[in-house]
Order: sequence, then structure tokens, then C-alpha cells
Amino acid sequence: MPKLWNETIESHRDAVRAAILDATASLVADRGLAPVTMSQIAQAAGIGRATLYKYFPDVEAILTAWHERQINSHLEYLSQVRNRTVGPGQQVESVLEAYAFLSHSGPGTADFARLHQGPHVGLAQQHLRGFLADLLRQGADAGRFRRDVAPDELAAFCLHALEAASALTSRDAVLRLVKVTMTALQPPPPPHSGSGGSGS
Repeated sequence: MPKLWNETIESHRDAVRAAILDATASLVADRGLAPVTMSQIAQAAGIGRATLYKYFPDVEAILTAWHERQINSHLEYLSQVRNRTVGPGQQVESVLEAYAFLSHSGPGTADFARLHQGPHVGLAQQHLRGFLADLLRQGADAGRFRRDVAPDELAAFCLHALEAASALTSRDAVLRLVKVTMTALQPPPPPHSGSGGSGS
């Protein structure tokens, strides 16, 4: 019985925490980061301020938790994209396209930039870079991608290149950026052999 009681309490806490993060996401979508207050979050979540402070000490902590949840959701989505695509070449292109559109649709304001400075972001970037490097390594082994640059370096290049999608204004522009990035991953042409002609 105590175990069941503990599980019930834990489920309730998880539900309240999720409600807080959902309310925060809604407020941020409507107003941006700066105007959001603890009172507004409590009201939107349907709880009292005292309850809210039991879960989070301030708005910054809530925003960090919300941002971490967003990042984890994106990583899970990219894994799903990979799993429903066949072949390392197509997997890489599908994952890069999905990542580019996440960057394109995501917020790019200065307010959000500070959220990208937390330790949770560094860990997520390491995971994402390793995830993509594994796909690139498989593609290189299959002859689809270049082998003269380490997969980890290629993964870093791809992620940095596709962050530019946040500044693009159309879907077609995002797709062109993905194509350019994919082109850079292709194996270099074989060394050119001279014709041997003397021209005399």
C-alpha cells in the first residue's frame, strides 16, 4: 500500500509539473519570455503561487525546465525520423531536413539565446552530434559520404550550417540549405590525372 501511495503522489507531482511547463509554453508563445511572471504561470496552470514555488523557485528555473523538455522532444523526434527511413544516405538527409525545419520554426530572439547557455543544452548538443556522427559514419562506410573528414567533424559542420535555417523566410530556402549541406558531405572526386599532352 505505501508503494501504491508513493506512486500516486509521484504521478500527481509529474502531472502538476507538466501543467506548469505547458502553461509556461503557452504564455511564452503569446507574450515572449520577458513579460512572463510566476503569478501568470500559476494562474495559467490552475494552481496557487504557493504550490508553484514548491516546484520551482523562480521563472528562470521554469523556463530552463521547459527548454530542456523541448530539446528532449526534438531529440526523440529526430530519432523517429531516422527509424522510419531506410538507408544511411536517406537517413542523414531526412534527419538534417527535420533538424533544419526545427531550427526554422524555433524562436530566435535574444531572450531565447540565454536559455541556450545552460548545461542541459551542452549535453543535448553532444548527444545530437554523436547521433548524427554515427549516421555519417555508417554512410561513409557504405560509400555515400566522404571519408577524408572525421564523422564527428562533419556532424558539427552540419549542425552549425543548418542553424542558419532560423533566419530563412521560406520552406524552399530551408530545403535548398539542406541540399547544399548534403552536397558538402559527398565524397570528393578522384584526383585528376593530367592528359600528358605536351602541346608541342
